[in-house]
Amino acid sequence: MKIAVVGTGYVGLVSGTCFAETGITVTCVDIDQKKIDGLNNGIIPIYEPGLENMVKNNVESGRLFFSTSLEESLVDCEAVFIAVGTPPGEDGSADLTYVLAVAEDIGKHMQDYMVIATKSTVPIKTAEKVRNKVAEALQKRKVDLEFDVASNPEFLKEGAAINDFLKPDRIIIGTDSERAEKLMRRLYKPFLLNGHPIIFMDITSAEMTKYAANSMLATKISFMNDIANLCEVVGADVNMVRKGIGSDTRIGNKFIYPGAGYGGSCFPKDVKALIRTGDEYNRSLEILKAVELVNENQKLVIPGKIKAHFNQQLKDKKIGIWGLSFKPQTDDMREAPSLKIIEELLKEGAVVRGYDPVAMDEARRILGDRIDFSNDKYEALIDADALVVVTEWPEFRVLNYKVLDRLMQEKVIFDGRNIYDSEEVREYGFAYYSIGKQPVMP
Repeated sequence: MKIAVVGTGYVGLVSGTCFAETGITVTCVDIDQKKIDGLNNGIIPIYEPGLENMVKNNVESGRLFFSTSLEESLVDCEAVFIAVGTPPGEDGSADLTYVLAVAEDIGKHMQDYMVIATKSTVPIKTAEKVRNKVAEALQKRKVDLEFDVASNPEFLKEGAAINDFLKPDRIIIGTDSERAEKLMRRLYKPFLLNGHPIIFMDITSAEMTKYAANSMLATKISFMNDIANLCEVVGADVNMVRKGIGSDTRIGNKFIYPGAGYGGSCFPKDVKALIRTGDEYNRSLEILKAVELVNENQKLVIPGKIKAHFNQQLKDKKIGIWGLSFKPQTDDMREAPSLKIIEELLKEGAVVRGYDPVAMDEARRILGDRIDFSNDKYEALIDADALVVVTEWPEFRVLNYKVLDRLMQEKVIFDGRNIYDSEEVREYGFAYYSIGKQPVMP
């Protein structure tokens, strides 16, 4: 079986590589010649644990190819996946420029029946637009070729994407064609051997499922952050509250950890897009509007604690930040809480020094020379007035208090992910601020 995946970003590259892992012949297509040249030379444009070795193995095995030519890549293909970007516009709506351009190009170059599946996160009714673009291109060519359109949203977690693809919680496929369903079922059969469900539905429902899933997860995060901030005021411990409600099977213990706010390429964009869709259909999604507002405010909680601790006097204070990516196991800085926190600190005149195990290059690209970058986590704390933990990378979980004591000018820690034991921190003579608990002083 041969397929093509258009777009070599996060979704496209992971999807294409994992399909190749099952024995399918895959060509990943991108208009960026530099990126394709890099991939052909073993240079992976994103960080994802295990991806580099998997790409290398499948290229060497003759199952995975990279090309800038969609026309050549479609030869003998049974399915093509559209996995290009859908960046948010100023109004929050998803920009379909790249998706529809690919659809038009497919119509210009396809030579036989194929299933055209959208893997990009796209607004409801996008499949109809894709279908129309392909049909228009075929009509201009004056050829009559059958094709089907399907919606096949991805549910990959950055940092665990390969496992998510190979061992999915579920596979969602929206189609209105028995022929397309049969082909997609054959394509995904290797991923179903351990009993993972494949759910077929109409296309519109599949498109909605992706947005609804991410919006629900974002809602749980914002809800817990709201509760955490109230806990702090009334004197409750949010960690105890979290355990109490998480033991209820109707609620569960996933995505109820308070923190510095969510970020990344999915939740912020998808919540905005679904809000926009609701407005377009005159159905205002008030809960999601509140979710978005709570999240934006949550990114200001840590800066607020820092300013309060230093009596609103941050000028020339040296702040060491651990963790810049929006979550561990990725170099993704999109909508990262660290960026908002850093902006607030710089605005107050603080001197910021940051460290991240993976995201340093991306952080430099975004922030330039506005902050200092350190080669390791402890270098970021030389003469620091405070340590701020923003991303819960595993290497940050155990503190060497003797080193901190020797390096830092003031002994205060702001924990944006609640990864430390407050009593232990206090025993070592540090002031400790977390999320959803009252501060602990030495």
